[in-house]
Amino acid sequence: MADLSFPVAPPGLVLAEAPEPRFLDAFVIDVNGNCLGKRLPGDQAAALAQTGVQFSASTLVLDCRGVAQLPLGIGGADGDPDARGLPVPGTLRPVPWAASPTVQCLLEMQDARSGAPLWFDPRAILRQVVERCRADGLHPVVACELEFYLLDRKRDGEGRIRPPAMPRTGAAQRRPANLCVHNLEEYEFFLRAVQDACAAQGISAGAMVSEYGLGQFEINLRHSADPLAAADEAALLRRTVRGVARGLGYEASFMAKPYVGDTGNGFHVHLSLGDEAGANRFGAAGGEDLLRSAIAGMQRLHAESMAIFAPNFSAYRRYVPGSFVPMASDWAENNRSVAFRVPAASGAGRRVEHRIACADASPHLLLAAILAAAHHGITQGLSPTPERVGAAGDEPDPAIPRDLVTALAALEQAAILSDYIPPRFLALYAALKRGELADLLAEISPREYDFYL
Repeated sequence: MADLSFPVAPPGLVLAEAPEPRFLDAFVIDVNGNCLGKRLPGDQAAALAQTGVQFSASTLVLDCRGVAQLPLGIGGADGDPDARGLPVPGTLRPVPWAASPTVQCLLEMQDARSGAPLWFDPRAILRQVVERCRADGLHPVVACELEFYLLDRKRDGEGRIRPPAMPRTGAAQRRPANLCVHNLEEYEFFLRAVQDACAAQGISAGAMVSEYGLGQFEINLRHSADPLAAADEAALLRRTVRGVARGLGYEASFMAKPYVGDTGNGFHVHLSLGDEAGANRFGAAGGEDLLRSAIAGMQRLHAESMAIFAPNFSAYRRYVPGSFVPMASDWAENNRSVAFRVPAASGAGRRVEHRIACADASPHLLLAAILAAAHHGITQGLSPTPERVGAAGDEPDPAIPRDLVTALAALEQAAILSDYIPPRFLALYAALKRGELADLLAEISPREYDFYL
């Protein structure tokens, strides 16, 4: 039987008042990092552990809106078969922001007949890459950092999003305030609610930061020697932040570039490698060579992986000069302007920070691509380019895709990534994202009339 246990909820949370939940949300994490599934009666946890729950296998490959694009015929030509979702052990947790007493459980999808993992489940993709790393004595340790915007639920007079007013005064926010403690104090009630909800769900939320944008924050997740669990946490953190924000009368967005004139939302990943005992190999004897080879692999797979790092049309607006968003594959020590930053730390803290991805990327596919790159660089003994001295230039590297169409073509033609992520999955992902893009561009925008009418 799967382990569905969860800790007693802290005082003040839903389960403390109602030990028997009314609902059980059982869901998968799809290729966009969205949580999709079913709401069951709250007393069905035991039945879920025994038999799982069935729903459409194509749920894993819907577009970012949850609309079927039928990539490679999945969900259409195949008759849209069901798959069986079985609970991931230890993931039954309370949902503190829910209006009714509710718990949630993460699922993995299996073929309903054979019981084999679905080949297009992002968790299965990441697991295969992790197992390959470990088979070669490489034990990845990762930590994720995600940026997001808190938004006013109401749009402005022209229907555009806007930052929320300052809670205490009601005044409009006037200027960006990176690392501003005053902003943290203003939104303390929101950040505290997020922290409490994360604690109730076992999400290892650490530092919280006020970022450059108006109403923008960053939450850091702690380092984990289990990349699958780290990817799960990143997806569940996004669900938590959005749920808490709605409960408090706001919206929260991880969109890569919600404001054209303001900073975008990034998804930074810190990577180190442990040995069999858990010690950091990057900080040990010979570790610098390993670290540099990992960086070289990340440089080599940068272009091939851009469609995973920046998964939609809007995401490419984030890559603009002067915004501390990488325009090339540079690396450097203690330099936030490059793609691969080595923080000022030694010994157990020695690591590389991958700074390319957007906050709306799939956590599982993102970590799969990063670990594949590090594994390739280390096993092939690659050397990186010379370290960047000073700020990275504003001129984009022409080898790196700067739009979704080019990025998807690079993904399908990937020479190295396809050795880690099956080519049919890369083809499926490209077909899905092309369909999503076609739907986005199918309607005429007011700006097109300004240009062409």
